[in-house]
Amino acid sequence: MTLQIHAIPVLSDNYAWLLHDTGTNTTAVVDPGDANAMEQAIEAQGGRLDLILLTHHHHDHTGGTQTLRERYRARVVGPASERDRMPPLDMALEDGDTIAIGDSMARVIATPGHTRGHICYYFSDPPALFCGDTLFSLGCGRLFEGTAAQLFASLRRFDDLPPETLVCCGHEYTLGNAAFARHVDPDNAALRARSDAVRRLRQTGQPTVPSTLAQERATNPFLRAADAQTLGRLRAEKDNF
Repeated sequence: MTLQIHAIPVLSDNYAWLLHDTGTNTTAVVDPGDANAMEQAIEAQGGRLDLILLTHHHHDHTGGTQTLRERYRARVVGPASERDRMPPLDMALEDGDTIAIGDSMARVIATPGHTRGHICYYFSDPPALFCGDTLFSLGCGRLFEGTAAQLFASLRRFDDLPPETLVCCGHEYTLGNAAFARHVDPDNAALRARSDAVRRLRQTGQPTVPSTLAQERATNPFLRAADAQTLGRLRAEKDNF
């Protein structure tokens, strides 16, 4: 059983994710904000799409859903609590539910904060977390609908995941996030090294994602925040950085 994972740049700074289970030839996409970019990736993979996984209702994560559904007859799944604010769902998911892509199984993790009903998808083989706008490389999502306490609790949901877990987030924000992280954590040697690596990647037009949870635990100030009050203070400071 092998799950292949491809980051697909869409819109100005989003990533959608193309997942292919090689044992069954089943293909899925996560958060297709743009249909055209995803169609090109799907056709290059073989022209089959079985499932569309949505993490939350924001249009830059859902905008291509209906076009892809109609073209490929794909099923759409997403958070039950946001079903009234996104394209029609064939399956509405709650915390702890599972969803299969061929032989690859994902566990649904409820992560309110960025939006009230945001969910993430965790695959164990290989360990990969599709976290939308909850956790970014060196950052976290804005608190558009939830509270700092909710987001802090959501980030703690990842504590039991293995360090090699791929962090497959929804945006290419790492360079800007690195600047803020260096500002609030200037003595972190691991962060300095990672910031330099991120700068080199972006200078050559390469993506900075996925990262790993080990990297985020060592360098991401939001994941390292000791409590909700600290996370809220950092998020407010980042909003105006």
